[in-house]
Amino acid sequence: MKKILALLMAVVMLFTLAACGGNNDETKTQSLAVCLASEPDTIDPALNSSVDGATLVAHLFSGLAKWAQDDAGKLVIVADAAEELVEGVENEDGTVTYTYTLKEGLTWSDGQPLKASDFVFAWNRAASPALAADYNYMLDVVKGYAEMWETKETGEVDEEGNPVEEFVNPDAKLAVEATDDRTLVVTINNAVAYWNELLAFPTYYPVREDVVASENWATDPATYVCNGPYTMTGWEHNSVITLAKNDKYFDAEKVTMPEIKFYLSDDANNMLTNYKNGDWLLIDDVPTNDIATLKTEYPEEFVVAGQIGTYYVSWNINEDILPASSTLTGVEAEAAEAEIRNALALVLDRNYIVNNISQAGEVPASSFVAMGMTDADGSEFYKNAGSSEEYDGYFNASADAFEDNFKAAVEVLKKYYTYDEASAKFTDVPALTYIYNTNDGHQAIGEYIQGAFAAVGITVNLENQEWNTFLNTRKNGEYTVARNGWLADYNDPISFLDMWTTVSGNNDVQFGKGEHKDLAMYSVDVTDLGVDLKVENGTWAETYDALITEIKACTDSEKRYGLMHAAEDLLMSTGCITPIYYYTDIYMIDDSVEGFFANPLGYKYFMYTTIK
Repeated sequence: MKKILALLMAVVMLFTLAACGGNNDETKTQSLAVCLASEPDTIDPALNSSVDGATLVAHLFSGLAKWAQDDAGKLVIVADAAEELVEGVENEDGTVTYTYTLKEGLTWSDGQPLKASDFVFAWNRAASPALAADYNYMLDVVKGYAEMWETKETGEVDEEGNPVEEFVNPDAKLAVEATDDRTLVVTINNAVAYWNELLAFPTYYPVREDVVASENWATDPATYVCNGPYTMTGWEHNSVITLAKNDKYFDAEKVTMPEIKFYLSDDANNMLTNYKNGDWLLIDDVPTNDIATLKTEYPEEFVVAGQIGTYYVSWNINEDILPASSTLTGVEAEAAEAEIRNALALVLDRNYIVNNISQAGEVPASSFVAMGMTDADGSEFYKNAGSSEEYDGYFNASADAFEDNFKAAVEVLKKYYTYDEASAKFTDVPALTYIYNTNDGHQAIGEYIQGAFAAVGITVNLENQEWNTFLNTRKNGEYTVARNGWLADYNDPISFLDMWTTVSGNNDVQFGKGEHKDLAMYSVDVTDLGVDLKVENGTWAETYDALITEIKACTDSEKRYGLMHAAEDLLMSTGCITPIYYYTDIYMIDDSVEGFFANPLGYKYFMYTTIK
């Protein structure tokens, strides 16, 4: 039926073209309708932290570099606004300086010239404490970032008795400058293998100072000034965002799709209906219960692609989960809660989840850094996680280990909660609230977790929130347990680890924040790797943050990967990350669409598509 409808639409299009005076350039009439997700929280390049938002931003902005396909279809990083991706020059102090020349004649969508100083402004804005962007730490490899975020205590306390801090260098800037309108010079702290991939990341895109002076600039097509392949011509909130080809883009002649309509929905059934009707030609979600049927009915159009990411449950480290009768406080309380959280991770049967709920070829996960990331020796990072040689990760996630995992979990929980032998359930575990964003799959997994915990006497209340609310609830730490997921930002394990530093806006667990800030209970010793870092009973900032700093400064590959394993060990010891599975990317795309591609970070690219 869908094919018949598509044929009828094509016939109507031909008659319409004839009535308008001919069809000399048929591609100009094309408009691609897709649906990735619901209303984005923001499409400000510096503030966005979602994959669907990043896809939109990648169509609207042009950074120094971008993701592309080579002639063989391989994904590569290539120059975009820059004439070329140059090699850096190492300085005597170990820093590395890059000098980029912008392509000639670059302009903003309103016709004003794009200048190297726009990059300078944008990078300083994105890194600044004043903006406090979720991804501010993506610029921490640039010289000057550490000075921007250095703080000191003022001697005063806030209403809760916590020391008040202020920034030591409020006027500090990154080591990036525009020597003329087309020349950008940036100095980074040391050589970074993934530097070009950072340049292709939205946080590194340019924005113009006079445009972003208005806080609402990125919510209205009338004020949304960009420099990429498309401009935003319409935004019917909670309905559709319309992008039109930007004729001022330097590479506009290669952009083949004149218009893209990004429909906004979080209802998988609605997405599938519109896809089957031929109204939407790509959807990024399908109802969980329909997956098996869709695989059979649409063998070419139902796509399961590789993706570097982990679906997990996050716990707010500042939320109390001990019984009301507990007398534990401070470090002792958090140590107990870490043991509890790690035990509860063993109650979940990941193989049941991937085989009966998600059903898209996902792999049960027992570590946070996703499969697909390589280690120093070329092996997979996740296979070297944890200390056991018997399994990959921090516990055995195989199907035949579940019974033993469950028994082990119960024994740990007996240390802290009252256990009724007759019912085989605990009786004094505080009720938990599990939040998730609107999605059939997230709801189904939430219901499974609810049932699995109920089996040992733990009450879990489910709370569904719409996407924007959900993102900010997690970010603000206003939850106890939450559905979560993370896709790599670039092809290096650090992109799963630096997000948990104290100042990171993606630190939903609230490590090093609130009551957790002053808990001195973590230890790290990496002197065996030749790194001068050994801390006993330190705070999160003194241990984890310091470890991430060492990783970012390390240029020895073997040492660096050893440090990243140490960081993941520390992260997983808290029990605040409960990995569920390693992602695959499922979507449906009509076979009439040609030229589409996606990368394993979750971004989808439509600018070079045509519709047969």
